[in-house]
Amino acid sequence: MMKQTEEVKQAFEQRMDHTELMNCMRCGFCLPSCPTYVETGDNEAASPRGRIALMKGVVDGLIEPDEEVEKQLNLCLGCRACEPVCPSGVQYGHLLEEARDILEQHKQRPLHERALRRVVFHWLFPNHKRIRQTVSLLYLYQKTGLKTWVQKMKINQWLPKHLDEMQSILPNVPSPAEMKHRPAFLGAKQPVRKRVAFFSGCLMDTLFMSTNDATLTLLQLAGCEVVIPKTQGCCGALHGHSGEKEKAKELAKRNIAAFESLDVDAIVTNAGGCGAFLTEYQNLFQDEPKWRKRAEQFTGKIKDFSEILVECGFHKAVPLSMPEQMVTYQESCHLRNVMRISQAPRLLLESIDHVNVQELPENQYCCGSAGIYNIVQPELSMKILDRKMKQVQSLQPSLMVTANPGCLLQMRLGVKQAGLECDIRVEHLADVLLESVPQEMKNHGRGGENG
Repeated sequence: MMKQTEEVKQAFEQRMDHTELMNCMRCGFCLPSCPTYVETGDNEAASPRGRIALMKGVVDGLIEPDEEVEKQLNLCLGCRACEPVCPSGVQYGHLLEEARDILEQHKQRPLHERALRRVVFHWLFPNHKRIRQTVSLLYLYQKTGLKTWVQKMKINQWLPKHLDEMQSILPNVPSPAEMKHRPAFLGAKQPVRKRVAFFSGCLMDTLFMSTNDATLTLLQLAGCEVVIPKTQGCCGALHGHSGEKEKAKELAKRNIAAFESLDVDAIVTNAGGCGAFLTEYQNLFQDEPKWRKRAEQFTGKIKDFSEILVECGFHKAVPLSMPEQMVTYQESCHLRNVMRISQAPRLLLESIDHVNVQELPENQYCCGSAGIYNIVQPELSMKILDRKMKQVQSLQPSLMVTANPGCLLQMRLGVKQAGLECDIRVEHLADVLLESVPQEMKNHGRGGENG
């Protein structure tokens, strides 16, 4: 329920970018690229131009900022597939995040929802120690036999179906000791070509720690010295996408401060969602010129690890090889639509001997993960995933590669639901590349300090 509707209208009028709203020509080029528009049966309100029209209607006082408006804005995946195809270059993602933040700040949520949001957005994700402790509970769940007991006693059936399915495809969690002792600097394993800093993230450095380790090893093999600042934290993407802009700004300031004094050529990420949000930090600081300038300097150095590997000639210097198989690449929406990185991951995969890389039909179409979308919008998320899996089954690869943890879990879920676990592996690009590196090169010392 919205409180003080007039205040909401005023906030829309004051904070929304009128020029950006007017830039939408209503041409409709965005419609076929929008999964929610397609999956809801060509519902105009569920399209990018429809949502922009709703925002503009609130700004102009023609539409009440009611629950129906909020519903349509929250139904959006935020995949931003509409942006590359927009002839006017409308920055739809920025409009969406601003509108969601306004609505969230004026929404009267039930007590249990407020408590849950506070735990997730204010208590858990901003504190890496708490994330590590929470993931450690998953480690105990997996390693003590509790998971088997829960399944045997069918206790997991008490969970909503989509949550039960999600917990079943989580990766093997590292031990608490492994998560606690992380490197602060790693030397290059080849002649030094670049000195980079690594954005380790929160879930990536706990739940997906093995992928971070694989990424670090690849960077070393490419001739990179790697600095990993201890004071960095969560990127704030979940906050920025969910109407928690002030907390996102707080996290952004922490990360900018952690990296800005380092003498490095680039700040490297390996998660499309995190990388995309990091590249747009300056948009959080429209009213803080000093921080905006610092953010621009920070974002100017953000690069996906695949870009760095290609720039360093990793794929030419390291003889990559795997058993003969068909491989396909499922793009991360934010890596493609925001960071505009599409060719580097493909080039790296095509450099692996004996691998037949085939393009996945409708590769530009979101998988339905979209941060926590598959949790808060499970029905539509599964419809979108079903469409994606039809394309996967038409290709029948033995290995599917992606470059974002949410996409990875979503595609593993799709494979499991289709009964294809024995036929199709789903892996992160970094893990696949390291798997294809000759064993003697992987064993050639880490070179550097595990601070």
